[in-house]
Amino acid sequence: MTQFFPIILAGGKGERLWPASSSSSPKQFLQLLNGQSLLQATAERLTNVAGGWDGLWVVTARPWLEDVLTHLPTLPAHHLIIEPEGRDTGPAIAYAVTEAVRQAGEDVVLGFFPADHWIGDIENFERTIRAAIQLATEHDGIVTLGIPPQYPATGYGYIQAGDPVPGWDDWEGARVARFTEKPDLETAQQFVNSGQYLWNSGVFVMRAGVALRELQEHSPDIVGPLLEQGAAAYAQLPKLSFDYALMEKTRKALVIRAAFTWDDLGDWNALERVLGSQDGGNAVVGRHLGVDTHGAIIYSTDERDLIVTLGLEDLVIVRTGHTTLIARKDRVQELKTILVRLRESPDLSQFV
Repeated sequence: MTQFFPIILAGGKGERLWPASSSSSPKQFLQLLNGQSLLQATAERLTNVAGGWDGLWVVTARPWLEDVLTHLPTLPAHHLIIEPEGRDTGPAIAYAVTEAVRQAGEDVVLGFFPADHWIGDIENFERTIRAAIQLATEHDGIVTLGIPPQYPATGYGYIQAGDPVPGWDDWEGARVARFTEKPDLETAQQFVNSGQYLWNSGVFVMRAGVALRELQEHSPDIVGPLLEQGAAAYAQLPKLSFDYALMEKTRKALVIRAAFTWDDLGDWNALERVLGSQDGGNAVVGRHLGVDTHGAIIYSTDERDLIVTLGLEDLVIVRTGHTTLIARKDRVQELKTILVRLRESPDLSQFV
């Protein structure tokens, strides 16, 4: 039986969920839904395909080591991979691949899963992952999960499906023709209308040996120093996403259509998509009294807080600690510019 190790990528900063997500407590540790942190929810839904907690791995940055151990106390210590510093998903995945090969050999199958995804159908999620494992082993491929697009999203990358993989009609398994980074609205609409494109989920499944050889061929500047020096080389590695580092270069990229509902909890608008309209047409976590308020996203986890709104529409209101964010929903993608302003101000940098 194929040995499978799911590896959770838990090193991101989550700046678009500020102020709830901060440099001291990034979004993977937030309890946005169901009383679990995003990291805990991700780990729990992977335990069945991992064969239990002993098969689970986590990659995180050194400042958040203690938080990971607090949220996942049963994680095996030797399955915790610590990045000396954040260098994006290219180096993070390459580092995990080299560690997995060192500990378990080249035949083990690895799956990489961001810690900030919402999955609405766990049974079909598991079916899709098992299909990806089979596809990766049968064809020595690097398999990514494509999400059928529900609308012309400009915040996601897209995958164009190419030639079908023989025998994989049920899953619409195909070779990847092209990756496209976040498009403008017109291009995204064309992608959706064509029926040839899927959202790029950022989930990847592959044999460890296949991944290592492809990285050696296409990104030697990343994997070479890791093989020679290990973590000591990390600070000199280029900051690249895994898509740029490998997926857009390899000829082994395959895609299957995901059979589950999915969302990337990347910004505050995602909370509304997942929760749906409630509380008079608003998406609310916390205590809220609204009068003539519609289309708002309201978040507070302190049970002592009450947020009261009157005559508001299409706003995001977030209350956490000593910080309150009030923004238009259509401008939450600009939060990073606010964080730059805060960091530049000696009196305000403590709020980042």
